[in-house]
Amino acid sequence: MYGLINIGFGNIVVGDRVIAIVSPTSQPLKRLKEIAEQQGKLLEVNHGRKTRAFIITDSGHVIASAIQPETITNRFLQNYYDIEKVLDKIRKEVL
Repeated sequence: MYGLINIGFGNIVVGDRVIAIVSPTSQPLKRLKEIAEQQGKLLEVNHGRKTRAFIITDSGHVIASAIQPETITNRFLQNYYDIEKVLDKIRKEVL
């Protein structure tokens, strides 16, 4: 229900597949990045910039983004509200 979310530099993620958006500063998350890289499930979409957020998907992929977690979260919320507005309009027309 979240649609497509822009995660920076023209990269898009399917919102419904995202489990978590986290800051990569803690040691456990750095280990998670290493494990994902070893398994071939790390996607770095930060274009050489500092990684500011990890997006973890339901398929076990870890996406490294240069966008702040708060910014990505706000984009999720905005998409959700936009979709809800459209659905409310459709519901009113049907009833």
